[in-house]
Amino acid sequence: MNDPIGDMLTRIRNAQMRGKSTVATPASKARARVLDVMLDEGYIRGYESTTDVNGHPAFEISLKYFDGTPVIRELKRVSKPGRRVYLGVKDIPQVRQGLGVSIVSTSKGVMTDANARAANVGGEVLCTLF
Repeated sequence: MNDPIGDMLTRIRNAQMRGKSTVATPASKARARVLDVMLDEGYIRGYESTTDVNGHPAFEISLKYFDGTPVIRELKRVSKPGRRVYLGVKDIPQVRQGLGVSIVSTSKGVMTDANARAANVGGEVLCTLF
């Protein structure tokens, strides 16, 4: 797998289109950091560490719905393995005039675009959520 974060985002999108309550994805530290930001911002109910049928570590992500529709309306991967997107603190865009969230990997950890602006750090824009 070349893009583990992109794979996780695709699994979340596919599970929400099918109306699933949970989705499993292989575990890694980078995925955990992105899931922590999604949990803090209220886009998922939570996640827990489990093992898959082969004994490999995995995350079981509990998806969040409101009146039968997914809370995450749009989930896009910005920085990809073939084209990394690094932005300075002044260049980090707002998603839907501040209603959405960009997840940014900075030298101070993975955080939202608003937290990156507050900490005055730029970094790699991983994905956008709305």
